[in-house]
Amino acid sequence: MAQKFIEQGYEIVKHTEKADIYIINTCTVTNMSDRKSRQMLRRAKLLNKEAIVVAVGCYAQVAKNEIEKIPEIDLSLGNDEKINIVQYVEKYLTEKTNQIKIKDVMQSKEFAEFGDVTYTEKTRAVIKVQDGCDRFCSYCIIPYARGRVRSRKPEHIISEIEKIAEEGIKEVVITGIHIASYGKDFKEEYKLIDLLEEINKIEGIKRIRLGSIEPLLITKEFLDRLIKLEKICHHFHLSLQSGCNETLKRMNRRYNIQEFEQIVENIRKYYKDAILTTDIIVGFPGESKEEFNQTYEFLKKIKFYKMHIFKYSQRKGTKAAIMPNQIDGSIKEERSKKLLELSDKNQKEYNMEYIGKEVEVLFEEKEEEFYKGHTKNYIEVKCKTNINMQNEIKTVKCKIAKTDYIIAEI
Repeated sequence: MAQKFIEQGYEIVKHTEKADIYIINTCTVTNMSDRKSRQMLRRAKLLNKEAIVVAVGCYAQVAKNEIEKIPEIDLSLGNDEKINIVQYVEKYLTEKTNQIKIKDVMQSKEFAEFGDVTYTEKTRAVIKVQDGCDRFCSYCIIPYARGRVRSRKPEHIISEIEKIAEEGIKEVVITGIHIASYGKDFKEEYKLIDLLEEINKIEGIKRIRLGSIEPLLITKEFLDRLIKLEKICHHFHLSLQSGCNETLKRMNRRYNIQEFEQIVENIRKYYKDAILTTDIIVGFPGESKEEFNQTYEFLKKIKFYKMHIFKYSQRKGTKAAIMPNQIDGSIKEERSKKLLELSDKNQKEYNMEYIGKEVEVLFEEKEEEFYKGHTKNYIEVKCKTNINMQNEIKTVKCKIAKTDYIIAEI
């Protein structure tokens, strides 16, 4: 969206500075996200009461009635309208009447193509390849905010990555709402692995990193083809959510822990240095002490490198929000703390195994006296040096293991 405004001659300023137009790209994944989105919308008007405040994104998409009650908002756009944001803003500048432009995203059939515009993080570019989700997990509002699966055309993705490579960016992150579903809406069969094989051929790109993936994507057939792609990063973020089958059923996840364990075993068979990370929800409705203990023991067994722990938050509009046996906040806090401690322990132990070993690191930026970057399997490495190593791939020797990173020397 920022790029669209730049192309039309607008200047982007920091969000804390006075501006004429504020675009708030809202989130609705939890009730807390809704509240933060509302706060940000109101704060924008305080910075400049004459400014135009535009609400876009997921909260604007699913909470039209609430949006209408926020007087600070001048213009509201849904997820499908974002692509034409400049036109909508300029129309408002002419007409000066509050507008709400939000169509039913469930009716959207095609990926909203922004063109060759990519958010870059110094050395890596994030490539969105699909939107929407058809899974309808019982705790999740996202399908209602993003709609059904829509995949971006392969030729558009390849064109964008080729231009990114020409700019000197070495790593691309393949992301979306549910990238395992990529291609399922195409008339002819074309899957995520087909796309990855094409990206792997692009000169200049050194690393291809996968965003969060549905565990069931990882079949032996998928791994047989993936292992042949030398640019694929050996880091797999498998969104588990719970290590208890009964909890997974209530969440409406489509796998059980036995299937998940087999998937992990297969990955580690193909990639000896694979790093596995995951998301876990604690305190899901009905999660008994016994169910949590099952999750804890399963996580100890799998031994993820890092776990992102979320305390379950009721989300209005989802099935889980009205389930019986909602869990007390203090219990969620206690369970969260226990899993975070396990995550830190695992990460430190993994990092210790690398002491004395040489690793290849793509360095991203300088942080005080250190340059920091990541290995191909996504271990953060810091190196003390006066040499400019930004966007350089260097082989370094691991010396000191911290909980969440390794200190190395050239």
